[in-house]
Formats: sequence, structure tokens, C-alpha cells
Amino acid sequence: MANHTMQIQPFLKAPERLDRRLKEIPPEPGVYFMRDANDNILYIGKSKKLRSRVRSYFRNLQELSPRIELMVRQVVEIEFIVTDTEAEALALEANLIKQHQPHFNVLLKDDKKYPYVCITWSEEYPRVFITRKRQLGQKKDRYYGPYVDTFLLRQTLRTIKRVFPLRQRPKPLFKDRPCLNYDIGRCPGVCQKLVSPEEYHKIMFKVAMVFQGRAEELIQTLTTQMEAAAEDLNFEVAARLRDQINGLKTLGADQKVSLPDDTVSRDAIALSSDDQYACIQLFQIRAGRLVGRLGFLAEAQSGTVGQILQRVLEEHYASAESVEIPAEILVQEDLPEADILAEYLSDRKGRKVSILCPRRQGKADLIEMVERNAQYELARAQKTRDRNTLAMEDLSALLDLPDLPHRIEGYDISHIQGSDAVASRVVFVEGMPAKQHYRRYKIRNPEVTAGHSDDFASLAEVLQRRFRDYTLHPEKPRSTSEDWPDVVMIDGGKGQLSAVANILTEMGLMDELKVISLAKQREEIFLPGESHPLETEAEQPGVQLLRRLRDEAHRFAVSFHRQQRTERMRRSRLDEIPGLGHHRQKELLGVFRSLDYVREASPEQLARVPTIGPKLAQQIYDYFHPQ
Repeated sequence: MANHTMQIQPFLKAPERLDRRLKEIPPEPGVYFMRDANDNILYIGKSKKLRSRVRSYFRNLQELSPRIELMVRQVVEIEFIVTDTEAEALALEANLIKQHQPHFNVLLKDDKKYPYVCITWSEEYPRVFITRKRQLGQKKDRYYGPYVDTFLLRQTLRTIKRVFPLRQRPKPLFKDRPCLNYDIGRCPGVCQKLVSPEEYHKIMFKVAMVFQGRAEELIQTLTTQMEAAAEDLNFEVAARLRDQINGLKTLGADQKVSLPDDTVSRDAIALSSDDQYACIQLFQIRAGRLVGRLGFLAEAQSGTVGQILQRVLEEHYASAESVEIPAEILVQEDLPEADILAEYLSDRKGRKVSILCPRRQGKADLIEMVERNAQYELARAQKTRDRNTLAMEDLSALLDLPDLPHRIEGYDISHIQGSDAVASRVVFVEGMPAKQHYRRYKIRNPEVTAGHSDDFASLAEVLQRRFRDYTLHPEKPRSTSEDWPDVVMIDGGKGQLSAVANILTEMGLMDELKVISLAKQREEIFLPGESHPLETEAEQPGVQLLRRLRDEAHRFAVSFHRQQRTERMRRSRLDEIPGLGHHRQKELLGVFRSLDYVREASPEQLARVPTIGPKLAQQIYDYFHPQ
């Protein structure tokens, strides 16, 4: 399929083929796919009338946003799936986007600013923690958020861990007994499996209800259980339930929102935008109480206010459980397909869901409050963006760049006298860390060993590996490619820069890359072939941006070096035991976690490890306990 489509021109260059394809698309509800010349899915959309919707992309490119226009210029094939109703199309679209994750379907920007709460339902004993990375690696794991108020979120999680007996540590402190948290009732003894997975899941279901905005429902359930326990004269259980109820009541004590019908669960959503971004706020109100304030960031050019709000709600509720969907959704402006979304959510919830654009006092005041919070978030985002823009403008002038540096890469080496030598690559996009593009490298040079380091050769190796793909495939686009850097910064002085410049010259890439180095001592910037640094001031915005990049590259390299060194030291002694290869070492450390625990284990305990028999277990024991 890919070899065949490589020869096909985009539809914009083949109007007759486009016209034929559009006539084949029926005027019925359904889902459509846009594909490029490599058969990749660019975009997945839905519509009440497929033919009209798809045709609208090709009528007038000037009316499209720059992002969608870029997508349309690459389309070589259009596929579709017809459904019976618009609500079915919406549900199908949500599932297909989740499955394929097309590049141009990404409306919300993951800027790592807002944290999520994750519950790892995929584990036998689930964990609950705060994270800024929403990685759906395990389908059973659930993410709640993103939450705007980080302080309140951490306070909530602390209260939950105080109220409910939960695992407090990611790894056990002791291998054969529980820690102090078990003795004081903070943990049910997960590490020693003193509580069954079924019972622990019941506790975690209660925790999940808090992040689903169902704290009031949970309080009512616990109250019923407390009264039943008291009637059965089980006062210890009743007292524990009473403490849990009181702890839950403190979570939202100061978050009352006054509305006449405060028994209705509702979400209120509004946005504020400038010419670049739209900051969206979604308030979750349950029983008249504000239980969550979620924040999203989208491109302002991705649609009208109603279109952006519609898409945010679709994406948000697509990953939510049915119990998290409220009975009423208040919106800032009318949605273009509110009826379809309401029908879809009603089907998922199993009861009617209303979407309203309030005009009267009360609910309209609530929307105004949400919009005001969105304006504050936008102002904060603008300040950050203005500061980064000022730094990029200064750096552009400093390095004589034709445009603002969209992507800047920083490289650093870390080792101790040549041992465990590693390198890091960090990336700043629009002046902000883009951690999804960070990379770590193990130095492969056989001459770099313990007692003999060579930072020049190590940096040359890393840069050669980084840009090798461009030399192997000369036809690969460079300046227009998303991963092509505008600036490459090396942590070091003239020597490190010269080594990197030499290897890039051999690769034929030096003329196309802007490579610089930042020396540590005086924060001096060097250019290739120049004996003197650029005339700069340490506190000017462009230099500060490079310093942030350099410090981040150093931090990332050092953390990887420490990890490699720890693993080597942990395995070095085990390598001395005959018959204990890499796979068995991995099994052994997977059970005992550390070398100290292996040393303390008896032959019988060691023999319980898969692949470790009684004979090898005795050898391991004798190695650590010589006569």
C-alpha cells in the first residue's frame, strides 16, 4: 500500500481525482479518515453529512487555520465509515482517535504545566500518585485531571492517604516485615500481602470516587456503613468510618458554590484567548461544591469558541468514566453540535445529560467566574510566553539567526574519570523544555574506559549518532523537519566545539546547522572557528536561555550517569559468582531489590527465586558468608 501511494499526488494537485472521490462519499452521518502519501492517518473527523464536511476542506484554503491547511496539502486519500446516527459517529470517532492518535487531531497542548492523578489499576495493589506525564501505557490505569491548583491537589492526596489505609511506599522498606506505616494504621501491609488484592481494590475504589467528584456520594455510603456497624456493636469499625467521613468533609469545606438547585451535578466550561492560545477552564461542581478545577491549553486558530469548547468536552469525556459525566454542562457559547454531544453523553451515562448556554443570573454568573479564571490563566501564560519570546529574540540577534530559534538542542557528557560515560540531549521548543524529545546516550567508544576519558571524542560520537539518519537518507527534509534544530549548543569550550564541528563537516551538515558552545566558568559563547567568545552579558535574556538549557542538559546527563554507575556497582559483585549470569542476576535483584537484601537472605530464601536452584543458592550464600 505504501509503495503504491508514494506515487500518488495530493488531492490539491489532482482536482479531477478529488472530484471523483468526493462524489463517492455519501451525504450520511459517519467518520472520515485523511491519509498521506505514506498511508499514515493524518486526521479523523465526524460529520452529520460526510460529503459536505469533507468537501469543505478543499473549497477555500484561506478560510482554514494554518494547522489544518498544512494537513489538507498532504492528503492523498480519504476513507469513511458510515453510521446510523450522529451520536454513533461521535463515539466511533473518539475510539478511533484514541486508537490511532493522528497528528492533526491533537487540539489540547500538553505543556506539562498541569498535573494529573494516576491510579494504577493494572497492578495487583494499585498506587495513587501525582504526575505531569499522561502516558496511557496500561489500558487499565486511570488518569484524572489535569488539575490547575497543584497545592490543593497535593493537600487532597495527603488527606486521602491519612484517611484511607493505602500503600505509602513504591517499594517495600523491609523484605520480611511491614514498616511503621502498618503499625500506625496508615498502610494495610501491602508489602507483605497482609491485605488481599480484592480488599485493597475496594479501598482504592473509594479513593477514585474522590477524584471522580463523587465525595458526597462516598460520604453517604460510609455514613450508612457506619450506622450499620454501630447497630452491630462493632464500634471499632464505626469509629474508623467516622474518621474517614470527617476527613472527607474537610476536603471541600471552603469550596461552596451557591446555586439554587445545588443537588444537580454539573460542569461549567469557558475560555479566554489571544491571537495564539486559548486557555480553557472546566469547573466540576457536585452538590453545590467545587470539587475540581481543570485546565487545558489549545491553539486559538483551531476554531471558534464554540468549536474549541466542543472539542475539549469531547476529548475530556472520551477518557472519563460514565459516573464522572455530570447531568448538566454549562458552556460559555453555543456548541456547533451540542445535540450530538448531549446524545452521546446521555447514552454513556444511562440518563439525560443537558448542555446549556445560560443567559440568566446564577448559572450565567458561574460561567462568568469560570471565564475570569481562564483570563488569569491566559495572562500567566502570556507572561511566560513573552519572557521566552524576549529571550529567543535576543538569542536570534546574538547568533545572527534569520528567524526566532524554534527548537534548541543542548548536549553534555557525564562520567567519573571515563567510567560509565554517558551523554544527554535536551530540547527546548519555543524556549520551554520539551521532555518528550530528550534522549540519553551510552558512549560506545572503546577508548573511553575507566581511567581514560575523552569528552571531545564522546561529543563527536553523540552528534554523529544524532544526525546519522540525515546522511543515510539525503532526501530527508532538514530545515522543514520538526526535529531539525535551529541551534545546537555544546556544553564546553573551544575544544569540545571544534571536535563537534569536525565531525559535522565530515557529514556535510556543518553549513546547515548553527552550532555553538557555552563554557561554564565565564558563561562565554563560542562559535566554530572563532578564537574569542561573543561579546555578551551574563544576565542578558538570550544567555540566560542558553544557561537554562545547559543546566538542564547537565542535570539530565548526571542523573543517567548515576543510574548507570549504580547498576554497574550492584552487578559487579554478582558477576564474580560462577553460574550467575545476567538473566539470573536480574531475577535475583527483581525479588530482593538490593545487594544488601541478597547478602542477608538464607539459602532457602534464595532458592525460591525462579531460575535459582538449591545448589546455586548455596553458592551465592557462601560467597557472601565465607568460612
